[in-house]
Amino acid sequence: MSARSRPRPDLHEPRETELHEMVQQELSSMLPWTARLKDGLAALGGMVVMLARATTRLFSRPSSLGESAYQVEALGVRSLSIATLTALFAGLVLSLQFAFFMARFGVQHTVGKVVVLTLFRELGPVLTALTVGARIGSGITAELGSMKVTEQIDAIRALGADPVKKLVTPRLVACAVVMPALTALADVFGVAAGSVVVYTQYEIPFEQYFRSAIETATLMDFGSGIAKSAVFGVIIAVVGCYNGFTVAGGTEGVGRATTETVAITSVTVCLSDFFLTKLFLAL
Repeated sequence: MSARSRPRPDLHEPRETELHEMVQQELSSMLPWTARLKDGLAALGGMVVMLARATTRLFSRPSSLGESAYQVEALGVRSLSIATLTALFAGLVLSLQFAFFMARFGVQHTVGKVVVLTLFRELGPVLTALTVGARIGSGITAELGSMKVTEQIDAIRALGADPVKKLVTPRLVACAVVMPALTALADVFGVAAGSVVVYTQYEIPFEQYFRSAIETATLMDFGSGIAKSAVFGVIIAVVGCYNGFTVAGGTEGVGRATTETVAITSVTVCLSDFFLTKLFLAL
């Protein structure tokens, strides 16, 4: 066949790859939430895989007990001030509000029962997770993200070590230990602060306040809040480590990942609190 009789290609006909890209762009413009949903599901799957890997590495040698102890000090001891202040003001506000409204019905002497149950079951673990967890999660993301940008994580792999065992597992253990301890401390300070308010504002004796609180609260009430805080600690550690490991875009990406960690952990803590509350109420 001569060159003149050979059919000329249609320059205006898009190739198959170009057509596929055009379709993807049109779908993304019409349904922008589909891409976000896809990215969200991929991130959720990555977090689950990281949690499974970090949990299995916990029982392998060499032991990461020393690094876990260091992370407990770095994440927990340095968060005592913010946890204490949050618990104090939460107890003050709770006691003041409940005593004011219960005084209308003449039962302000039972305010200790309401305060202790509210702190033990809900506000203690949730407020601690939202305030302390934001600090811990953002710190983990910033630290690991900086290591990712400077290729320190790649260097750990090149040396034959497991980055998940060396970096993720100690932080996971530390958060699972630190959050229940800080929650228990928050419960104590919150109840104590509430007793001061009702004594000064409504002249309710300390003995009566604490007696009503002790008679009302059970081990299940206290244990449910501690169990919640342990779950919150695992969520904070996994989200912080995953965002740190997946940082892209240099130092700007580190800042963006740190902000995303605070937002994701806050929403996840509130969402998981609903399902955990239903579970413990059923038990």
